[in-house]
Amino acid sequence: MKKLAGLLIIVLVICFAAYEFQASESEDVQRVMAFGDSLTYGKGDKDGEGYIEGLEDELNNPQSEQKVSFWNYGIKGQETDGVMKQLDDYRIKTKLDEADTFIVFIGTNDLINSNGGDLEKISDRKINEGKREYINHLKKITSTLIEANDKADILVVGLYNPIKDNPKLEKHIRDYNESIKEIADKDERMLFIPTNDLFEDKKKTVYFSDKLHPNEKGYQLIANRVLESYDFKCKQTCTERPFVHVCLLSC
Repeated sequence: MKKLAGLLIIVLVICFAAYEFQASESEDVQRVMAFGDSLTYGKGDKDGEGYIEGLEDELNNPQSEQKVSFWNYGIKGQETDGVMKQLDDYRIKTKLDEADTFIVFIGTNDLINSNGGDLEKISDRKINEGKREYINHLKKITSTLIEANDKADILVVGLYNPIKDNPKLEKHIRDYNESIKEIADKDERMLFIPTNDLFEDKKKTVYFSDKLHPNEKGYQLIANRVLESYDFKCKQTCTERPFVHVCLLSC
């Protein structure tokens, strides 16, 4: 009996040590889930995944003790209703509580498609009608993330005007961004990150791959803005361990 009891104790010690190792290992890796359209997917970046890869490279540099893992759910051509479907997909829905940070960069296609599929001739009426639906969808998206995960921050990235010499379009982009910021400001875990000023006075041939999508340099501007606005390295992570609730501040 003594041998059996001793063996049982050894097994329990080994299991506890393995649990402690796995828990500490998971604390060293931050998980970021990014939702959006082709701008999150990285269209136009011939070398990778656009601003997501820029964030990944900077945050996971050799000098960094803490690593950040990005799950990129950006889909080319996607609108807000597509993101809502993703969040209802069992394969994604069951993982939402694993994220430490969410990035939501969506709305460009909502605006363009509400205008008829292009930006050649701006219809104020059509865009304003489409914006109402967009805002309702964005509210549902952010509410879903907040309810599914009680610890993760939500970075809501604003839209930019790809045609700076079009004042009518500029007005709508600013109007969209004001509404996006209003949504983000209603919860302390949400942060609005503007991008519209990034491409002011920038040559389109230098920072864009086409009329809409940035190239590697353009995406790096967006990645830099996200890094300037939010500290991925400073996060409080809490885990349930046997007989104790542990919270650590990682910076």
